[in-house]
Amino acid sequence: MKKNILLLFCFAASAFVSAQNSSMSFGIKGGYTLSNMKFFNTQLDSKSYFYVGIVAEQPLSSKFGLQAEVLYTQLGGKNSYPGEQLVGNEIVNTGDMKFDYKLNQIQVPISVKYYFIPDLSASAGMNFGFNISSKTKADTLFGEVSSNSTNVKALNLFPFLGAEYKINEQFFIDARYNFNFFETNKKDAVPTKIGFLQAGVGYRFN
Repeated sequence: MKKNILLLFCFAASAFVSAQNSSMSFGIKGGYTLSNMKFFNTQLDSKSYFYVGIVAEQPLSSKFGLQAEVLYTQLGGKNSYPGEQLVGNEIVNTGDMKFDYKLNQIQVPISVKYYFIPDLSASAGMNFGFNISSKTKADTLFGEVSSNSTNVKALNLFPFLGAEYKINEQFFIDARYNFNFFETNKKDAVPTKIGFLQAGVGYRFN
């Protein structure tokens, strides 16, 4: 995993150098991630987080461009189950047990963009999510318990569709939805899928 992260940073440095010597644009971006997680067909409560990263775009023509990004964010979901305990001959409700599932990722979205007009574009691509860590936090009768998950794939794939609007030559806003077409857990683990919305702002240096 450390090797993959190093390669991502090398990609980022290469993109920056290229941007200074070609028509490629380079910038930074950040915003809001809202993820929806499913176990089998059970929908968990959504999870909110931020994302931040860098972006590079290479024009292919007046209408098309190729964009690559490196982002950090967190995906996951939340749910709760009623806690019960046998006291004598009675089953006593001890309150809800709450679970919080967290997947910290370095994501590399790569997309093709189509410009309807110079300031407005649509995009389609694939988001490659490299898992840094996967944890489950449980709030139970016996206190808070946190554990690492070994069932999550090292690499998750999220196809996405998005749109971008340029406010001016430097600032832009964008949004995309990453679809849950592929399972995030390993083959023999609980079938798990995650879809998520990302929306934010960015600044291009050139």
